[in-house]
Amino acid sequence: MAEKILIIEDEPFLRRIVSDQLKENGYLVEEALDGEEGLKKIQERKFDLILLDLLLPGMDGFEVLDRLKKEGMLSKIPVLILSNLGQKEEVEKGLALGAKDYLIKAHVTPEEIVAKIKEILKK
Repeated sequence: MAEKILIIEDEPFLRRIVSDQLKENGYLVEEALDGEEGLKKIQERKFDLILLDLLLPGMDGFEVLDRLKKEGMLSKIPVLILSNLGQKEEVEKGLALGAKDYLIKAHVTPEEIVAKIKEILKK
């Protein structure tokens, strides 16, 4: 069965590119435009991985991670941060909150994002 990925990203162009790339690689993809919608979907359905932006309207990605960590079963879902926030402190905070890895949007291609997701899901 295909693995299910939730993309929480408010930027439509990037969301579409990454979503299309994941679908081409056989993943089932759902999208959320902000942290609140993302958390709601996570609580309603099972995902194999969450691709999370940090700069989101309303509830930011750090808060989403923090809430996931406190939710027992949901805390086991691997989270890959994809953000333009690239300062050492932000990366460390994201990883400390439980993200499996941290990619900086400006430094990766959609293909590299898919490769990282494959790597995380194999573990």
